[in-house]
Amino acid sequence: MLNRGDGPIYLALADALEADIGSGRLRQGQPLPAHRPLAEALGVDLTTVTRAYKEARRRGLIVATTGRGTFVRSAAIGDLSVGASRPRLAADATMNLPPQPPAARLAQRITETVTSILQGSDSGTLLNYRDSAVSDADRAAGAAWLKPRLGALTGERVLVCSGAQGAFLALLTTMVQPGDVVATEALTYPGFRALAAHLGVRLVGVAIDRDGLEPEAFEAVCRGHAPKALYCTPTMHNPTTATLPAARREAIVAIARRFGVVIIEDDAYGLLARGGPAPLATLAPDITYHVATLSKCLLPGLRIAYLVAPDGARAARLAAAIRAAVLMVSPIATAVATRWIGEGTAHKILGAIRGEAAARQQIARHALGNSTYAADPDGHHLWLSLPKGWTVTEFVTHFRPRGLAAVPADAFAVENPSGIRDLPAAVRLPLGAATDQPQLRQQLEQVAVALSQPFAVWSGVT
Repeated sequence: MLNRGDGPIYLALADALEADIGSGRLRQGQPLPAHRPLAEALGVDLTTVTRAYKEARRRGLIVATTGRGTFVRSAAIGDLSVGASRPRLAADATMNLPPQPPAARLAQRITETVTSILQGSDSGTLLNYRDSAVSDADRAAGAAWLKPRLGALTGERVLVCSGAQGAFLALLTTMVQPGDVVATEALTYPGFRALAAHLGVRLVGVAIDRDGLEPEAFEAVCRGHAPKALYCTPTMHNPTTATLPAARREAIVAIARRFGVVIIEDDAYGLLARGGPAPLATLAPDITYHVATLSKCLLPGLRIAYLVAPDGARAARLAAAIRAAVLMVSPIATAVATRWIGEGTAHKILGAIRGEAAARQQIARHALGNSTYAADPDGHHLWLSLPKGWTVTEFVTHFRPRGLAAVPADAFAVENPSGIRDLPAAVRLPLGAATDQPQLRQQLEQVAVALSQPFAVWSGVT
């Protein structure tokens, strides 16, 4: 619906396009009417439609190709006017990428924000080394971003890190020594597993079920292995998608207190969730280090994460570790994050990504039919159980060349003495890596067809 209002009609038309794309009324890749027929249908002059389409292209909503026409953009990044002919590096689809819907306008917003920042009076400081990684304003922005999850925070407790991996590096190098034990879910984030191996830290897995960490198993690990810390993802666990119920969170906190174990809470997906139990950091702020990356809810390329320490003194110690490891967090990336949070842009992007993630989960429900999997309705991935007649290796090696980068269960597995169980025949199936919804639907329909019969039959092997 075109709201003519009091402003220019071309802007109203561009706003209407953006609203229809954001709501899903216009699909990614869908062709749009030519200028003249649209002008006639709306009862406006041709110049108005031309200016509206130009504005929509500036916002990153549509693309125009000579000889083919105008289409709803099928990816938020790419096809930029500057350097569009240069070869592009492919994204690492094995990472749990958030979808990048056109309505988020990520590439355009990055361009506009960086340009504005570099035109500011303090731009020189952003292009050079700085004495400190972040300013009080950057910490305050992090506190504001996390307020929906953690409530009011003082800026002195908040640190800005080079992604969640930078936060985990600072935590492990200040809290544990080589040979020490850190407890974690029996299936855990591969990046944390790799970092622990690099630092000589031993990970011991805690048994999990469909609801996440089992408190009894955590207590057994505490009694038998004396871990210095517990690393866990209580909300939208990677890879199983489980969210730890409130009662279990309270039980885990009580056990951690009893055995003197500090908690590292990875809340990568917390802001994507609409509702759910309170974070561990609100139940036990004195023993919990809360890590929230922007990579899963805004943009992976920003490489910004917020680390909340129990108090200012421990935050200062971590700040020293960050300086020793990386010297400083990128000033330009930090400035972008702070600007987006302050102006409300970050929340607009988050809303667009939430909407796209929910739409992709609905596609999965329809496309996968009777396949067995776990999912969160706001998440970026599925945990797909393979039926009898399929192995993880067969699934991964067949579908990866076809653009579906499934990650096998063994990529997440750690030593699990608390509950020896067979590794599940399951894969993490990405929903965010597909360029657009039609491509995702096609990929998942192929999966459903393939899993309807054993691999040997389906692939034609006798």
